[in-house]
Amino acid sequence: MRCQTGTPPPPRWRHPALGSEKPALRLAAARAEQVGQAHGWSPATFLYVLDGLTLLLNDRAPGDTVPLTEVRHRASERGRGVRIAEVLAAAGLLDDDTEPAIRSWIHRRTNELPAAFASDVRAWLLVLLDGDTRSRPRSPRTVYSYFGSVRPLLEQWSASRGHLREITSTDIATAIEPLRGWPRSNTITALRSLFRFATRRRVVFTNPTARLTNPGGERSLLPMTDAEIRAIETRVTTPAQRLVVALAAVHAADATTIRGLILDDVDLPNRRITLRGVAQPLGPLAHRALKVWTEHRRSTWPHTPNPHLLISRGTAHGVGSVSQTYITDQLLPDGVGIDRIRNDRILHEALSIGPDPLHLALIFNIGHTTASRYTAFAQAIT
Repeated sequence: MRCQTGTPPPPRWRHPALGSEKPALRLAAARAEQVGQAHGWSPATFLYVLDGLTLLLNDRAPGDTVPLTEVRHRASERGRGVRIAEVLAAAGLLDDDTEPAIRSWIHRRTNELPAAFASDVRAWLLVLLDGDTRSRPRSPRTVYSYFGSVRPLLEQWSASRGHLREITSTDIATAIEPLRGWPRSNTITALRSLFRFATRRRVVFTNPTARLTNPGGERSLLPMTDAEIRAIETRVTTPAQRLVVALAAVHAADATTIRGLILDDVDLPNRRITLRGVAQPLGPLAHRALKVWTEHRRSTWPHTPNPHLLISRGTAHGVGSVSQTYITDQLLPDGVGIDRIRNDRILHEALSIGPDPLHLALIFNIGHTTASRYTAFAQAIT
């Protein structure tokens, strides 16, 4: 009827936030529209998000950001909080004022320590995490590891010692004497770190670990340090190097597995890879590295008959795989060990999901004895 009479259709209703006079609300609403289209939000979800943005931004002063804790408190109905926070972050309007999990963990676990040691150990762990003028920040995994090693000793010493300055070199020697392998090595490293900190802060007058030597133990099971990670990031530059490191860091693939991969094991469009006969999703880092490598491989050796994923100048004209030593000794630069990277990945899994040797054995195709070593370490540091 409207077409016959020339009556125009009524204007389509738009949420007031999309045309708000408040610049921040209008910006956030427009960004919500973009994010919603990209993620396939339903119309109802889009309206819920706009309602939440209006609630949070309509009365806010220009230039103010929205604390994440307020988003969670005021706009969590029907799961809107996560989406609203995503939109606010994309618009540069979110202030993440939440305490990182590692910080709450430090406070919780040190509160469980004997009172004589709690405050000093807490200060040490926070400096490990944040760094200071004399040390760089350490990863949360290192913090977990160090604390897990010293905690039993602190609890033991608390029966006869009232302060860190009362701990003697004899006490330390007696405590570590029964330890062997990586537990001994990690404990020595952690104790030296603790008492170096205590000496710098004048918590203790004499460092009881000054003459303590560390034979190394089972070094490969210790978490990678930030310095090691930065060294790898700066020294690994070629597509082949990045491929090998990504497969080790994300999927815990060893050199034997990587050299045996063929092109049919990789499904880039569906983001899948078959490792050790098991198909699994490709992590984002590995997916990017594989995409760059396959493009490089195609442009460098467009007519190679070799079916293997990783090829070199020496294998491109045949069908054989690269050698083990090519990966470990020729491809990767000095100081970048594939086994070290792989071990760190397995340890991270053990710390993330809990000490379950069967899970580790299945997901990484390792033996039960090896899996048990990782789970024992994870139990010791959590």
